[in-house]
Amino acid sequence: MNHPPDHEHIDDQMIKMEVNLDDISGEWLGYVMDLLFESGANDVFYTPIFMKKNRPGVLLQLLCSQQMIPEMKKILFAETTTLGIRYYPLTVHRLERSFSKVHSLWGAVTVKKGVYGGQLVQQAPEFEDCRKIAVENNIPLKQVYEEVWKCLGEEKEN
Repeated sequence: MNHPPDHEHIDDQMIKMEVNLDDISGEWLGYVMDLLFESGANDVFYTPIFMKKNRPGVLLQLLCSQQMIPEMKKILFAETTTLGIRYYPLTVHRLERSFSKVHSLWGAVTVKKGVYGGQLVQQAPEFEDCRKIAVENNIPLKQVYEEVWKCLGEEKEN
């Protein structure tokens, strides 16, 4: 897995958009999150906050490309209660990623791996593969993850 340094990461120029909301239900937030992802947002997330007059609220944030700003604005203004949107550029540094398969007791599981400085620094079983195995075999999800991590350890030793 040794690669030249200029191929070990990807720096993406993105836009972070955010709105403060104190008058929207949790169901609406889930709906809005789905719409934003379906429309091309790279990431969408919420953080609980306290707003003026000590009102509890939510900070809705999303990451998208510059080209997606008009579509994201359209969704945020149409589907939330916000009266304004803040947005600004940022750089996202991503690890080089690869995927491999690990063979567990119940079949193959995809594992995502991240490389930095030519070294494997992150790896994790893909949730959907593990969830599917847990449901199909009527076993705890935790048990599937433990098995995959065990297989990864054995793979490392070989």
